[in-house]
Amino acid sequence: MHALIVVAHHDPQSLTHAVAAQVAAGLTASGHTVEIADLAAEGFDPRYTAADHRVHRTRATPPADVLAEQARIDRADALVLAFPIYWWSLPGLLKGWVDRVFVNGWAIDYGPDTPVVKKLRHLQVHLLALGAADESAFERHGYAQAMRTQIDYGIFDYCGAQVLTSELLLESESDSAQSHLRTAEKLGRQLFVPRQVRENA
Repeated sequence: MHALIVVAHHDPQSLTHAVAAQVAAGLTASGHTVEIADLAAEGFDPRYTAADHRVHRTRATPPADVLAEQARIDRADALVLAFPIYWWSLPGLLKGWVDRVFVNGWAIDYGPDTPVVKKLRHLQVHLLALGAADESAFERHGYAQAMRTQIDYGIFDYCGAQVLTSELLLESESDSAQSHLRTAEKLGRQLFVPRQVRENA
């Protein structure tokens, strides 16, 4: 099996990158293949342009960089997103990647007179969001549920993708960092193990 890990952080020495590397290590140790898409290092342009708008409105051919990202996802059995939480949501780089890549005609089929057809039902998604605040802050203000509503349901469920993991790796600037790395490696090892088998192990 093959996984695509998308990392959205400008600093290659960040905990976000380390988490992605541990997921990859777990996958490799379990005999799977993995590709890491480092959006910042690769210079992905998150700006939604008139060309992107034409894709949505008229089914124009997407720009070459978008086609390349879609091909990466098409090659994968699972998609892992590792990202820092900025203002209780995705960082702009990753949000722009979603805006430009998960387009009409590829992620969904939509028209003004037709219902939405979800085209990514085959895709398994795992979300690893790193935040400095503690769990009580996320729960007290409703941010945890708001993120799941916006990202898990508003993006991926809308396209039919199955969100199998949605983890908030919090207090990331404390001693919790080592625990997060262990969680990431374990996720990688178990990524393609059926959920029922994992739960009974």
